[in-house]
Amino acid sequence: MNLLVGLAVMIVVTALTVSSMLLVRRRAPEGSYFTDGDRASGVFGVLATGFSVLLGFIIFLGFTSYDASRSGAEEEATIVAQQVQTAQFLPGDSPTRLTGELTCYARSVAGTEWNAQGDGTLGDQINPWGAAMFKTISQVHPRTATEQSAYDRWMDQTSDREQARIARVHGAEGIIPAPLWVVLFVISGVIFGYLLFFADPAEGAVTQGMLIGSVTVVITLLLMLLVFFNHPHGAGVGRLQPTAMERTIRLIDTEVGVAGLTVTPPCDEDGNVR
Repeated sequence: MNLLVGLAVMIVVTALTVSSMLLVRRRAPEGSYFTDGDRASGVFGVLATGFSVLLGFIIFLGFTSYDASRSGAEEEATIVAQQVQTAQFLPGDSPTRLTGELTCYARSVAGTEWNAQGDGTLGDQINPWGAAMFKTISQVHPRTATEQSAYDRWMDQTSDREQARIARVHGAEGIIPAPLWVVLFVISGVIFGYLLFFADPAEGAVTQGMLIGSVTVVITLLLMLLVFFNHPHGAGVGRLQPTAMERTIRLIDTEVGVAGLTVTPPCDEDGNVR
C-alpha cells in the first residue's frame, strides 16, 4: 500500500464515520443517548485501552518480523560475497563454476525471487541456484589442507546463508492470521458504533465531527501500519528492497575483475537460466 492509496483510504473512512455521526446527531436527544456521560466515557476508555494494547502488541510483533526480514537480507548478501572469496581456494574448475552460480544466485534473489516475495507467490520454492551450487560442491574432493579448510568453510557459509534466506522470506506471505484481522476489524466497528451514541445536537457539528474523526484517523492509520508490516516486500515507500544483494552483485563483479578470473554466469540479469 503506497502513501497515496493509504491517504485515500483514511480520507474515505473518516468521511464515512463523520457523516454517520452528523446523521445520527439529527435525531439524537440533547446530551447524547447516554444519561450518565461519565459512566459511558469510562466504558469507552476500557474499550479503547484494550484495543490499543492489543493493536500495539501486534504492531510490535509486525515490526520485529519486518526487522528480521531486513537483517536476513543483509546477512544473506554478506555471506554470498564471502562465499565468492572462499570458492577461490577450492580445487579444479570449481572456483569458476561456483562464482558463476553465486552470481546467478544473487541476481535471482534481487530479481525474480524478490518480485515473487512482493507478490506473495514465493511460497516454499527453493532458489534453483542454491541447488546448482550443492551439485557443484558435491563433486569437489579437497586434497590439501587449504582446500579442505575452504571446503569446510564453504559448507558452514552455506548453512548460514540458508538460515539468512529463511529470515528474509518468512514474512513474505503475511504474518497476521485471518482470525486476528477479523477480531481487529470487529473491535474497530464496535468502537465506531459506540461513539455514535455520543451524538449530541447541543454540541456543534465540528465538535461532533472531531470526536469521531480523530478516533477514526488514529485507528485507520494504525491498521494500515499493521498492513505495511504484514507485507514488508514490494514497491512503495519503506518497503524492503534488494539493496544489499544488488550491492553484492557489484562487489562480485569487482572481485572477479581484481582476481583476473573469466566468469560467464549461466543466467540472465534476473537470475533466470540461459
